[in-house]
Amino acid sequence: MDTNGLLARIAGRFEESARLKREAAPMLAAPILAAGRMMADALAAGGRVLACGNGGSAADAQHFAAELLNRFECERPPLAAIALTTDSSTLTSIANDYDYRQVFSKQVRALGRRGDVLLAISTSGNSPNVAAAIEVAHEAGMRVVALTGRDGGSIGRGLCEGDIELRVPHPSTAHVQEVHILALHCVCDAIDQILFPQEAK
Repeated sequence: MDTNGLLARIAGRFEESARLKREAAPMLAAPILAAGRMMADALAAGGRVLACGNGGSAADAQHFAAELLNRFECERPPLAAIALTTDSSTLTSIANDYDYRQVFSKQVRALGRRGDVLLAISTSGNSPNVAAAIEVAHEAGMRVVALTGRDGGSIGRGLCEGDIELRVPHPSTAHVQEVHILALHCVCDAIDQILFPQEAK
């Protein structure tokens, strides 16, 4: 492909990402706010947010936990969040001694408590280890915020009453991830606005 073709391809990717975000905004605004309220209530009550996902979604889980634990856009106290994707010794020991499907669920079983929230990210909606983490979270009395793509997959179908799904109905994993990170930034902002209205201008 020549330079002009590559430039047009890049411009097209920007346009498709922008179009998808514009279309997703009215569909996702209410569940994003609901997710922010759920997490804010849990954090205010002394609970925590546990986050998991694979690949790019693992990076998004880690990113979100860092925004809560450190800060997003305002100066405020640190908020309790744990990315279940970052401890290489834990992840590899579980995968080696048991199987990869349990790398998140065993951590949720050990660390999750009633009143905590699990942030479960899967662009396909079909990640077996994320689905297993959701099952354990439900057993523990935790609520779930699931970020999915396409048709929501098995994760979307396995959510319970009181859980929240932020679904991006698009076939491209890359474009789903682009909306996911914007949605997570919006959730961070909602949490700050709810818990720290004076600091979050």
